[in-house]
Amino acid sequence: MTTPDNPLTAVTHHDPYSYYAKLVKKHPLYWDSGLNMWIASSAKSVAAVLEHHGCRVRPTNEPVPTALQGTPAGKLFGSLVRMTDGESHCPLKQVVTTTLATLEEDHIADQSRGCASYLLEEIAPLEPAGLTEFTLRLPAYSVAALLGFSSDQWPALARWTGDLARCIAPGTTITQMERGQHAARELQAMTARLLETHSAASPSLLTQLTAQARARGIDSAVITANVIGFLLQAHDATAGLIGNTLMALGREPHLHHRVREEPTLLPAVLREVLRHDAPIQNTRRFVAYDEIIAGESMQAGDTILVLLAAANRDSARHVDPERFDPARQSQHCFTFGLGRHACPGETLALAIAEAGVAELLRSGVSLEALAGEVMYRESLNARIPLFRSSHVTLSSTA
Repeated sequence: MTTPDNPLTAVTHHDPYSYYAKLVKKHPLYWDSGLNMWIASSAKSVAAVLEHHGCRVRPTNEPVPTALQGTPAGKLFGSLVRMTDGESHCPLKQVVTTTLATLEEDHIADQSRGCASYLLEEIAPLEPAGLTEFTLRLPAYSVAALLGFSSDQWPALARWTGDLARCIAPGTTITQMERGQHAARELQAMTARLLETHSAASPSLLTQLTAQARARGIDSAVITANVIGFLLQAHDATAGLIGNTLMALGREPHLHHRVREEPTLLPAVLREVLRHDAPIQNTRRFVAYDEIIAGESMQAGDTILVLLAAANRDSARHVDPERFDPARQSQHCFTFGLGRHACPGETLALAIAEAGVAELLRSGVSLEALAGEVMYRESLNARIPLFRSSHVTLSSTA
């Protein structure tokens, strides 16, 4: 059995968790000379970094990655609330958090179920590759529906969101960069048109966002960027949550059967997947000034790779952390972060994922017990399974 070469290759390794466990035990916070960055893995060190006032989401001298500067994707990136610190972050975060708080869970679920049914018809027959498409498209379809985009726009929005997400992610290729720039232009144009034509009386996520933003004097370009930000934020995390939940049910046939018989068990399963097999395995922080962080002397400009997935399985935080247990007593899961940059979209992601998994199970998709290596989409931070014919059984029996 192979071991990941480093914390970045661990993300898409078939089983990174024994490797993470060793880091948590022996190197909870250390300098990795090969990656040229600090690695935080334990619950204690991860929490310390995420909550430290000197740890930023971008280097102070590079608010937009060099490769994106002067491009459509770079302009959009620089306006995203999750990629900004300082004076502009607070009002933007308040707008996004308040807007998401206005969404009722039942409304999200209704919209997402409708999108899932639409997708199942669109992809039919649901071959294994189509199951992967389902996991990747449903988050964008659901958020697009909540924003007020029409259903004929959803496929393009999902494709462009995926292209933009890969463009701005660490380790992007030249081809991904080119596709991402095109996607940024198209998403900005389509979103700007929606902002111009939507009715303020229409009860949508867009209406709530624009009202909150304009009340705080935030300009249209920044509003447009953060509308697209809703699509981006949901893309990888929710796709990974859906896919990893299907994997968990496949590995636990008795649980799969129970969930089919008792759908009310599904929310607890999803929450345990967030902890046990996190869709977002890591994030990064950048040290703004010389400081002691989690007991280590760090210098301005240092990068910290924050291993959320490792902290989720720290035995100091969770009893018997390797065991998959939906009945586990709720404790803080690091997958959605912590501190001022904690993601406010947890309820949204869980509701979309629950609707998607439930519709798949109702459609007759049954998952076999998984064995051997599983392929994951290439990424340095997101864990999204790619389904093959050996992983799923497709049935017409609902």
